[in-house]
Amino acid sequence: MNLARFINVVLLACCVPGLYAQESTPNFADWLQVLRKEARDRGISEATLEKIDAIQPLERVLELDNSQPEFVQTFTRYLDLRVTPNQILRGQTLLRQHGVLLEKVRRRYGVQPHYLMAFWAIESNYGRATGGFSVLEALATLAFDPRRASFFRGQLLTALQIIDDGHIQAERMSGSWAGAMGQLQFMPNIFYRYGVDGDEDGRIDIWNSLPDIFYSAANFLSESGWRGDERWGREVILPVNFDYSLTGSEIRMSLERWRNLGVTLVNGDPIPTATGMEGSVILPAGAQGPAFLGYKNFRATMTYNPSTFYALTVGHLADRFVGGEGISRMPDNEQAMSVAEIKMLQETLNSNGFSSGEPDGRVGRQTRAAIRAYQKTQSLPEDGYASRALLEALQN
Repeated sequence: MNLARFINVVLLACCVPGLYAQESTPNFADWLQVLRKEARDRGISEATLEKIDAIQPLERVLELDNSQPEFVQTFTRYLDLRVTPNQILRGQTLLRQHGVLLEKVRRRYGVQPHYLMAFWAIESNYGRATGGFSVLEALATLAFDPRRASFFRGQLLTALQIIDDGHIQAERMSGSWAGAMGQLQFMPNIFYRYGVDGDEDGRIDIWNSLPDIFYSAANFLSESGWRGDERWGREVILPVNFDYSLTGSEIRMSLERWRNLGVTLVNGDPIPTATGMEGSVILPAGAQGPAFLGYKNFRATMTYNPSTFYALTVGHLADRFVGGEGISRMPDNEQAMSVAEIKMLQETLNSNGFSSGEPDGRVGRQTRAAIRAYQKTQSLPEDGYASRALLEALQN
């Protein structure tokens, strides 16, 4: 069944009896009854199960799930949208306003206040942008879609358990189109595992309670390996003869070794070293852009969101809250590649013997490895960075 037909079938399933009689999949109402029985068998109460009887699949959720951006966002654009003078000023104000609470959280979990503020800012714009979708309807729509049915079915059952436990009313459980909830944008399984009743009122409310929000975020980060006595990382300068094959979050070396390789602070001073600390050199805009040395807290941030852009932005925004400088080597004119251009790059790499996997318009680990392999044959910096210049070189 193609996507257009699937959307039409989903939307009509609840209002045209027997529509799926000629289809291989059940209609939404029948599917919901099977889910209801599974939830009941897990101990979910009838009062909570009644909340799902009237839910409907949401066309907009499917549209967003299947949409693909025309252009791949650059690091410059990603950062500029999230680190602004107004965001920095507001974060500094809120740090002072909630200082007592944040210090209590720091003492318990070891997560420094300015980092919690950065997560809060980027996840929900300090609680002002949490998503306007019903989490139950969004998850039900995605669970009914066969592509990732198992994952979202599990999330939906967990969301029902959260409601049944009395943490939030079904009608107030709002979130993103993908089911990420509240001011932290936690998926239900993350909420269930790491949520904390910070205000000790008997329930966990990451939609409205700041103690619950900050304690829960800090608990998640702490369990992900956050170190309260370390920073996230820092911008660095690489030496002229640097071996770019050593870049990427997969490669970790001691700070002493990076120092011996000539990596310095942006002012030219040697990088500070500490026993046992490791770092990875991250190049979000290729060899011509800024370089960062990411530490253990950088990796913990990527547990929250496995994007280097995200982790770098959280760390940089946190630095700016406490007086840190802007990034010194941002590209002047970083060009975004279209999804079609990325696919063309992948196809061209494949045809030239550099396996980038199935062309999908996304620059993942396999595509970066293929780019590095090509760059090595051309004696180019092996930064794994996809660019129009690289595409043109391959085509020529």
